[in-house]
Parts: sequence; structure tokens; C-alpha cells
Amino acid sequence: MKKLDWYIIKKFVGTFFFAILILAVIACVIDYSEKVDDFVAKKAPLPEILNYFKNFIPHISALLFPLFIFIATIFFTSKLAYKSEIIAMLAGGISFQRFMRPYLIGGGFLCLLSLLANHWIVPNANKQRLAFEDKYVHNAKIASGNIHMRLSKNLFIYLQSYDFATNAGYRFTAEDIDGIRLRQKLSADRISYDTIKKTWLLTGITIRDNDSTHETLRFADRMEMKYPFEPKDLVEDENVKESLTTPELNRYIIQERMRGRESLNFFLVERDRRTAQPFAGLILTLIGVCIASRKVRGGSGFHLALGIVISALYILLLQFSTTFSTKAGLNSVIAVWIPNILFGILAYYLYRRQVK
Repeated sequence: MKKLDWYIIKKFVGTFFFAILILAVIACVIDYSEKVDDFVAKKAPLPEILNYFKNFIPHISALLFPLFIFIATIFFTSKLAYKSEIIAMLAGGISFQRFMRPYLIGGGFLCLLSLLANHWIVPNANKQRLAFEDKYVHNAKIASGNIHMRLSKNLFIYLQSYDFATNAGYRFTAEDIDGIRLRQKLSADRISYDTIKKTWLLTGITIRDNDSTHETLRFADRMEMKYPFEPKDLVEDENVKESLTTPELNRYIIQERMRGRESLNFFLVERDRRTAQPFAGLILTLIGVCIASRKVRGGSGFHLALGIVISALYILLLQFSTTFSTKAGLNSVIAVWIPNILFGILAYYLYRRQVK
């Protein structure tokens, strides 16, 4: 590591965090202006609002990480080119490959930081952010109807309707099925959840047992049962994927697959995106250096405009491919890596052209 390496790394990483700070502040102001009416209407306390924005910053920073790192690369490198510093470096015998080394080191460091944040830090921050939005921003959950769910290998449940306002469900059925044989069927007119005991209170119960030779019928007015689900599980909330760390998300995917959920691509895309996105920052760093290292008429303004266009194309391509995955069933790994592969080819082309 030479003085030149430390100089470029400090400026590059410093510019990146400065860009994050500026854009995060702008994003917070925009978000506050959109939600201020809800804060006032629901009387959100100031400390909770401040804590919400503390957790909002990691969310928006991780979401726009490729844009941040690309703009930082373009902005800093174009300044070096405009002041003819890059020309002086190359004239002093430094090859373009050698010039790029500190960018790759800095980009690699930010890539590792983004991987750590995507898989653990940001989901933990999102837990508090989404909890705040559920309490002070979003409307109360509405009643759900015709709910089917598989709770274990042999246990299936059905609810005709569930009202979150009264915390009660109606026409509940739990079936214990072994292969093709129905061992037990429990029916209840009404079911409600006890948040203290973590149990379900059933009323108006009918239980039919079948031991292959004969059936028995039992009745009960009230009964407490412990089932492995809660009222929140009755709603397919896709935002929950943002608040789960990657190990939690993997367990959630396994659980939802066992319960028979029709489509899990929203969650698979989120899991795979957390790994693919940081590498996009490294690829865009390479593209940014190749573009901004040439001194052109228009200076930094032209480079920044070109950088924003390329970033927009990347985000557009990522949205297109992920939509193809969630709506048309495209493999989630392919969906999140398509933009990286295409922009990686572009980066290699620009690099070879620059070296020549």
C-alpha cells in the first residue's frame, strides 16, 4: 500500500459516506413530509419518531447502495481527471491496472460492509421501523376470510373468517390427517387468541375421532388449545421479509413452504438480493472508474449525468428481472444476478478499452 493507494481509498470511501449522508437526509425529509399527517393524527411521541428515522436510514442506505457507490466513484474520479491528476499518474509510469487497485480495495471493503448490513444489521433495524409504521402509519388490519393453512406434517386448519378488530375467528376447523386417513376433526364456532398465555380459546366445539374401526363424537363448550400460529400469520404480509435476518428468513421460507403457501418468490428474491446487491456495487465501481477517468468536455457534470443514467438503467433492469421472478416464476437467483452479469460484461468491455 503506497501513499497514492491511501489517498484514493480515503477520498473514495469518504465521498461514499458523504453521498450516503446527503441522500439519507433528503430521503428522511421526503418520508417525514409524507407521513407527518399520520404522526399528528395518531399522536406519535417525538422519541419514537426519532428512533424510526434512526432505523429508516439503514433501510434507505442499503436500498440505494449501488447508486451511492457509483455516484461516489464518478464524482471523485472525475475530479481527479478534471485536475489532470490521472494524466500525471499515468505519465509517471503507473498503469491503469495499478491505478484501479485502490478502487477495488475500497469497493471490496464497502462490498463486505454491505453484505454484513444486508444480512443482519438492516433487518434488525427494519423490525423497529415496521413496528412503528404498523402502530402509527398503517391502517388496522382488516378481516380475512377463507384461510387454509398447514401447521405440521399431519395438521391442517381452516377459518371461514377472522376479524382483527375483535381478535376473533369463526367456523374454525383443525384436521389431523395421516396419509389418506382422517384421524381427528375438531370444529369450533368461534376462536380467539390469548396473547398472555399464547393459546387459542375455542367455543362451541365438536370433535370427531376415527381409529379406523369406528368413530366417536364429542362436544364441549370451551377449550384451550395451543396451535403453532398467531393472528399475524393469517395475513400474507410480504413486508415481513425485510425484518428477518437471513437465517430467520431461511427458516420462514421453510415454514411457509410447509404451510402450503402458493408463491415464495418474494422471499427468495429478497434473500438472494442481499448477496447480489453488494457485488453490484463492486461492478459499478469498475464501470465508474473507466468512465470518469477520461478528461472530457463538460467535466464532472457530464460524468455525473452519465452515472445517474447508468444507475437508473441498473435499477430498472433489477426491477424488471425481479418482477419476472415474483410474477412469472423466474428462478430467484437468476433474477437478481441478471443485472450483475450484464453490467459485468459492460464493465469488462470498458476496462479492456481503457487499458488499450
